[in-house]
Amino acid sequence: MIKYLGSKRKLLPVILRAVHSFPDARTVIDLFSGTSRVGHALKRAGYRVLANDHNAYAHALARCYVQADREDVIDGARKLVAEFNRLPGSPGYFTETFCVKSRFFQPKNGARIDRIREAIAEKGLEPDLEAVMLVSLMEAADRVDSTTGLQMAYLKTWAPRAHNDLELRVPDVLPRARFGKGAAYRLDALEAVKRLEADVAYIDPPYNQHSYLGNYHVWETLVRWDKPEVYGVACKRLDCRSRRSVFNSRPKFYEAMSGVARNIRAPVLIVSFNNEGYLTRSSLEAILRERGSVGVIENDYKRYVGAQIGIWNPKGLKVGKVSHLRNKENLYVVAPPEWAHNIDTALEATGSQLTPFD
Repeated sequence: MIKYLGSKRKLLPVILRAVHSFPDARTVIDLFSGTSRVGHALKRAGYRVLANDHNAYAHALARCYVQADREDVIDGARKLVAEFNRLPGSPGYFTETFCVKSRFFQPKNGARIDRIREAIAEKGLEPDLEAVMLVSLMEAADRVDSTTGLQMAYLKTWAPRAHNDLELRVPDVLPRARFGKGAAYRLDALEAVKRLEADVAYIDPPYNQHSYLGNYHVWETLVRWDKPEVYGVACKRLDCRSRRSVFNSRPKFYEAMSGVARNIRAPVLIVSFNNEGYLTRSSLEAILRERGSVGVIENDYKRYVGAQIGIWNPKGLKVGKVSHLRNKENLYVVAPPEWAHNIDTALEATGSQLTPFD
């Protein structure tokens, strides 16, 4: 899967054990699905997953890794990957924007991306297979980019991987889950909580001012293929200035998070929240306790790479230093009081630091 700030790759075993602690669970909402790494793992474990994210690139990832089933798309995906890998490059909008005006990719790879993306559009594929091919292209581009993992900037000198030739691979699409076919939605989170219903809801909201659209605008453009006007050195889409989530606003975050917790249609909540987020731990726990009993699993981890290299001014001079290199990702398990024993099971299964709350 693509490099992604906030990826829960290392936290997956803890999340899965928390969900497994509720043995009657069949359907899980992934409200802020991002790369769908969590949804993909839940589907592999047999759960029916309802994945949601308001960004187009995240919706494509969810259609590929949650909604599409291997038995329905694998033959077509293999044929198309082989066909598209034989296509020569043909430079166009993507090359001009992300290889000439900026330096996210080598021009040879930008030209291949342009040609393959146009080929996907020309095929008129059914939605699940189209999503698989878009993800195949996104992941191929991610393997030859020249960034630290965020698209707010590119490296001053080419990353070694940027010299490699772009090559598509078939994504790891899973067979239909034991508890039923998953679904991918592209809704605002505050609308999704009113429409989707499940046994468990996994909630991993943005927690600061940094917009995922701004951080991954290249993927948004690659999926939408709307060839937008851009601004700045990083050639961001103009709508990065206007498509702002309430979850990226400190004044609005408390009300938004309260609305999610209050309205989501699932008896069990599993909430991932960083100690650098807009809410203090006590404030978040107060919101969650309105839904029932709460337990928390503390997980220590290293901050993302951009936070480890200091602060630089526009001339490239280092002008600041890193305040800290470790963060805590707290996983809250919330359930009705009569299911408190399930929370105890979730906490005991993790081997992490445990703090139960009434």
